[in-house]
Amino acid sequence: MRLAIFDLDHTLLAGDSDYLWGQFLIEQGVVDRLVYERENQRFYDEYKAGTLDIEAFCHFSFAPLAAQNFETLKAWREQFVREKIEPVIAPLAPALLARHRLQGDALLITTATNRFVTEPIAELLGVDALIATDPEFVGGRYTGRLEGAPNFQAGKVLRLERWLAAQPQPFDHLTCYSDSRNDLPLLERADTAVAVDPDEVLLAEAQRRGWRVISLRGEAPASV
Repeated sequence: MRLAIFDLDHTLLAGDSDYLWGQFLIEQGVVDRLVYERENQRFYDEYKAGTLDIEAFCHFSFAPLAAQNFETLKAWREQFVREKIEPVIAPLAPALLARHRLQGDALLITTATNRFVTEPIAELLGVDALIATDPEFVGGRYTGRLEGAPNFQAGKVLRLERWLAAQPQPFDHLTCYSDSRNDLPLLERADTAVAVDPDEVLLAEAQRRGWRVISLRGEAPASV
């Protein structure tokens, strides 16, 4: 059994779903534009720099979920996926996913972005297994609190190990795709690590370690 593990933002997507969701909320007029846009950009910049305080970000990003009823959130999310996510699916991502399926590999998306935002994106990409950061959901509403460990940096390895332990059969080979320095612990855990449109830190590390570097945004086909 072989498992192909994919980061989502800036890997399968040519954009960041968490950041885009924040911008979408601003456009809908449901958060304070000046404050939310400033903080959304600050957290995004910290993420790219590898310095993000994930719990502080969860507190920030879960607040709008807690402020609305679930039916309203689902209606917004449907519009969000259609308007913001479909246009930023990396052009070669579907072919890469399809190639792994043809090889008989199981597919898993692992993302620091919260499950509410990413569940329909994984569905859109045809990937059933998803590990994401989980906002607490009680009595039909989000509470604004984090449930369990955030799926970020070393937390991605922790959550992956728990997921693997719960599977009915062990996997004998893990291939991992990511763009980010934040996923170095995950890439180090994989049997095969692939840097996808990597940031400068991951690119340098991939070159040092001899990991493959590919693009899912260009015209050349990506190879497994």
